[in-house]
Amino acid sequence: MNTGPSILITGASGGIGRAAAIECARRGARIGVHYNANRERAEATLAALAGEGHQLFQCDITDPQAAETLIDEAEQAFGGLDVLVNNAGVSQRHRFEDIDYATWQQSWHRIVTTNLTAAGNLSFCAGKKMIARGGGRIVNVSSRGAFRGEPLMPWYGASKAGMNAMGQSLAQALGPLGVFVYTVAPGFVETEMAAAVLASAEGDSIRQQSSMGRVALPEELGTTIGFLAFDAPEFMTGCIIDVNGASYLRS
Repeated sequence: MNTGPSILITGASGGIGRAAAIECARRGARIGVHYNANRERAEATLAALAGEGHQLFQCDITDPQAAETLIDEAEQAFGGLDVLVNNAGVSQRHRFEDIDYATWQQSWHRIVTTNLTAAGNLSFCAGKKMIARGGGRIVNVSSRGAFRGEPLMPWYGASKAGMNAMGQSLAQALGPLGVFVYTVAPGFVETEMAAAVLASAEGDSIRQQSSMGRVALPEELGTTIGFLAFDAPEFMTGCIIDVNGASYLRS
């Protein structure tokens, strides 16, 4: 039985979420593997985790009541929740000139609701639990798109910029109460969500955006999330860590 912190990771059935779950379990954490629709892939994540004491949680996090229930269930399953990782996210690409107003609205609602509103609801519910038990950590998975702009998916860039601002605001609000908030902002990562774009004619140019000539591996994000969940100093609260292979630099 793992005896480390309890960590709920949303969208843990693959990609960055699975890599984070594997890394944190390796370090002794008890992992809550959240998924929405693909139970088979979530079970594969669960089977890949070192140690024992991990749990599977199904939830449509865009439903505010279901999100609250998810946090309640995770706390009950583990006897308390130490870390929430807001990793679940969706994206959709369209050329502005090729879509109509209905498509614009649908994309905006779906992506902002999933990437930002749901993360905010989960952070509120988890934050309340963490304050009551003396502290905890929230780790948000954002994107370089929050800084550089996303012309093919402005709703995605907006959702991630909102997540950054939310994390910074919560860091100020919750720091005095013992809850610390960190954000990681990757560029492209070798995940299922990015597979089609990376395999397209754009793939080589995307890889060349980095001085290393490639995109990130999920394990590199997993390592970063593990650091934030376990080791990051409390005084780093409010930080946004870039993991993009120098493909977009801020100063």
